[in-house]
Amino acid sequence: MAAPTADSWSWFPALALGVSFLKCLMINSYHSTDFEVHRNWLAITHSLPVSKWYHENTSEWTLDYPPLFAWFEYGLSHVAQHFDKEMLVVQNLGYASPATVLFQRLSVIVTDVVFIFAVRECCRSVRDKSSKDQLGRPSFILAVLLLWNYGLLIVDHIHFQYNGFLCGILLLSVARHLQGRHLEGALLFAVLLNLKHIYLYIAPAYGIFLLRSYCFTKDNTYGSVRWSSLSLFRLIALGSIVISVCALSFGPFIVMGQLPQVLSRLFPFKRGLCHAYWAPNIWALYNVVDKALSVLGLRLRLLEKLPTASMTGGLVQEFQHSVLPSVSPSVTLICTLVSILPAVLSVWCRPRGARGFLRCLVICALCSFMFGWHVHEKAILMAILPLSILAVESKEDARIFLMLATTGHYSLFPLLFTEAETPSKILLLLLFTLYSITSLNNLYRGFMLNTPEVIYLLGLIALEITCEVVYPLLPWKRTLPFVPLMMKSVYCSLGVSYSFIRLYLSILRSADRTDKPKQL
Repeated sequence: MAAPTADSWSWFPALALGVSFLKCLMINSYHSTDFEVHRNWLAITHSLPVSKWYHENTSEWTLDYPPLFAWFEYGLSHVAQHFDKEMLVVQNLGYASPATVLFQRLSVIVTDVVFIFAVRECCRSVRDKSSKDQLGRPSFILAVLLLWNYGLLIVDHIHFQYNGFLCGILLLSVARHLQGRHLEGALLFAVLLNLKHIYLYIAPAYGIFLLRSYCFTKDNTYGSVRWSSLSLFRLIALGSIVISVCALSFGPFIVMGQLPQVLSRLFPFKRGLCHAYWAPNIWALYNVVDKALSVLGLRLRLLEKLPTASMTGGLVQEFQHSVLPSVSPSVTLICTLVSILPAVLSVWCRPRGARGFLRCLVICALCSFMFGWHVHEKAILMAILPLSILAVESKEDARIFLMLATTGHYSLFPLLFTEAETPSKILLLLLFTLYSITSLNNLYRGFMLNTPEVIYLLGLIALEITCEVVYPLLPWKRTLPFVPLMMKSVYCSLGVSYSFIRLYLSILRSADRTDKPKQL
């Protein structure tokens, strides 16, 4: 069924304006060190010649995004100078005047226009069921799940980052593939890669899908690829797009002989396996098992002394595990590639169009989150946002979405540790979660979660009360301050791992489901 007509989209501007006003109310909220990171990048790109951008190290927050993002900061800096020129002085470390705060907050809100447009295109790409109730249509539900996404609201507009702008480009690329405009989708993704290299993790989904379903134009009788159907014109067109964007981005630095320096900034492996707060992935479980074995070894006198708790000291650095083998960057890379392989092989052997590509993209994003090196908890959004599209098309995907989104969003709580933001983060998560559950329940006419899943999600409430109310009253608060963060990370790791397994099983099944509403 076709997407709604233009007359039925009058609700979309109201949703977009409503969330924009909410973002404006957050301008004076707490901001993290990422605020200073981006202020410093504004100063570097505005005050220094291009040849010094990736060498400047006055601040510890050196420029470590690809060149296109540096040019993005350069463009913003020319607007920033009309607010407060002092923010563009490299030596003004930690500078955060009211005008600086206002500009940087507004820059995130304004660039979210890209995200808003991308959401509209995604909503136009899903198939709506016939219904007089606009609020119950998949397109409306998807718009709310994306525009009012809890993670983006707190990470971008309180914590401070530009994820909305970047995810907007990603979603717009996905929408173009859903619409059959594959060259546009490829161009947008190439631009995205040169804005933030974390999206390299989902590049296999793009590469295999475009090669199999765009460059090869025909299949054999039983669905295998017909090698003779390779279109050299399409292959050259795709290659030209990728090479052109990369040349535009990295070309000046290659000419200046600075490519090794740029790459050393983009891939700083000395930061350690995990962030100071463990992202809820397989390595968080690995770390806690290592700690448990350390304590057990001490009690059984297998160890002479308890090894140093380097994993929970709050520092971002290289470290060694105490009992289990330490994990190197190469090990995480191999684990990530191996975990991605079955998903991309499924897209190659059993291509299912743009929707199959989207499912593979989500799998790749989750694989990188589960097994990647120095993963930030915020990276879970790279899976949650595109999974929102699948959630309004498939009942099984909706069930996975509810588990992953609720658990993943709760795992972002430690980003906002100030008391002033506590009511906001709790209220926003409750509202988003309640809407997600009720809207998807109504869409599929039934309760989406089973009893164990409900018990697990209710456990998040008990976990928050334990960590924030009970534990501070205990005598271990001073000697073991890391325990609440570890508890949240490990508990959320279980939910994310469960969602990961469920989603992976779905892509490996041989037949498509016939859930209603119809699939893409």
